[in-house]
Amino acid sequence: MLLYTLTHPDAGVIDGVIRERQAVRAVVLHGREILLLYTRRYNDYSFPGGGLDDGESPEDGLVRELQEETGATGIAVGPYLGYGDEYRPPQKAGHDLLFMRSHFYACRADRLLGNAAPEAYEVKNGMVPRWVDIDEAIAHNEAVLRDRPPSMGMSIQRETLMLKYVARHLLRGVP
Repeated sequence: MLLYTLTHPDAGVIDGVIRERQAVRAVVLHGREILLLYTRRYNDYSFPGGGLDDGESPEDGLVRELQEETGATGIAVGPYLGYGDEYRPPQKAGHDLLFMRSHFYACRADRLLGNAAPEAYEVKNGMVPRWVDIDEAIAHNEAVLRDRPPSMGMSIQRETLMLKYVARHLLRGVP
């Protein structure tokens, strides 16, 4: 099920040489707390996950990303929630546009996190896993979107849309 389509203002025309990227993102809940990544560089909250390696299944990619980015253990990949499409400016030479499809899955993981093994750029950006109340995460990201600081990242709109989706559809009636 398509959850959203976003086009970055600097994406340009949606034709030419398009690079496609498939990504997976985990929605891990304990009551109204959600496991997110706080990134100091962008001052935002985002879902754990990332691009799939060649030949990697979505389930294997989710487990790998959750372990690497958060140190999560006891991971179980649950139901598929849907996907979102994004059109972004090119990140590398050789293409005119980046098309990214993010697949979201409900997952379970132990509340106590182990040792994460973030990639160098994640360390440089100050990315750390946090259990946070979902309403606080939404309010925080919305404030960043409203203030539009120069440090704002490209993913915050996607992340905030999905946080609201989770709050509305998965946490209805959860105190």
